[in-house]
Amino acid sequence: MIIQRSIDKEILKELPKVTFPGQIHVVQTPWEAEKAVAFLKQYQIVGIDSETRPSFSKGRPHKVALLQVSSEDHCFLFRLNLTGLTLPIINLLESPNVTKVGLSLKDDFMMLHKRAPFEQRACIELQEYVRVFGIEDKSLQKIYGILFGEKISKNQQLTNWEADRLTEPQKLYAATDAWACLNIYNRLEELKRTGDFMIADDPQTPQLQTP
Repeated sequence: MIIQRSIDKEILKELPKVTFPGQIHVVQTPWEAEKAVAFLKQYQIVGIDSETRPSFSKGRPHKVALLQVSSEDHCFLFRLNLTGLTLPIINLLESPNVTKVGLSLKDDFMMLHKRAPFEQRACIELQEYVRVFGIEDKSLQKIYGILFGEKISKNQQLTNWEADRLTEPQKLYAATDAWACLNIYNRLEELKRTGDFMIADDPQTPQLQTP
């Protein structure tokens, strides 16, 4: 595989759209959150992301409304505006046994810390991780486009994440973002394991390959 350093916006626009193919579970009560975390703890690695209701008034930010945690087949949407950041969720974020993969995690955790104090552990920041593979783009959409030739839609990004009910497009958007982080990591780990990649226009690429 030849890995491009970046992808043009016009090329990205023309790529086929990808969405999360698994089951989406909306978590709206502390009891549901406890059951969801117990299920997720069986995985060694998950993708995570968060959503916050957009603020269109200066100086009036909202707290994180949604935390998405995804395996390859199941994505749980924790509605933090309804449950708060419960102890089981905090335990998951602090667990050294479940690796959390995400993008712009510093921003996500900064916002989550406004709901409750915790110390995140076992986290992988994709913006840093992709550098080893020559990828210079920072957005999830572009990184995914480079590696998979598919596009993640951002149409739902500025919708109301504190609505009484999340719409089906909102659920799918939120799940896709968390799952895409995991998918990117798994693809790069496979390429690193096999050494079956080259960085475009980089004569030093063979030195990065793993037998």
